[in-house]
Amino acid sequence: MLLPLSLLFVGAVLVLNGLWMSGRIDDREIVVINGATAAITATVAAVSLVRVQSVDDVRAVAMTLLFSVTYLWVAFNRVSSSDGRGLGWFSLFVALSVLPEAIGTLGAATSVMETWLGLCWLTWAGLWFLYFLTLAMQRPFRRQTAMATLLCGILTAWLPALFLMYGTRT
Repeated sequence: MLLPLSLLFVGAVLVLNGLWMSGRIDDREIVVINGATAAITATVAAVSLVRVQSVDDVRAVAMTLLFSVTYLWVAFNRVSSSDGRGLGWFSLFVALSVLPEAIGTLGAATSVMETWLGLCWLTWAGLWFLYFLTLAMQRPFRRQTAMATLLCGILTAWLPALFLMYGTRT
């Protein structure tokens, strides 16, 4: 199961990106965690792609790669000093693309874990939409987006990763 691995690094990158957006981490320094997380989640997607047996498996790989590209793009923007508008428009694409995942996961949920995952997809869609508003539409939501990024990192990725890795120990 590779979900805890991905979630741990998604948690780290979201927490650190939230801190970076709040001015607590330098632009050049944030490249490291974004590049590393892009590579890790892309590797998880590649390993998963080799094992793919259904359209559902392909969809899971595609959803993972949306995260990978986002973090790669953040790293690129910091290295190239881009303003982020392209990433903002990509974020709208991602927000709209993950909504069916959220709705489908919530609609089919039969366990707490599945319900949690559906709510995470819904939360991530909202977060990507905030990036669209902040970057592409240049709305003055940077502070709110930073806080949402930090909280999403903790609640939808880091803590769940720790639970998946350690919570079932006997």
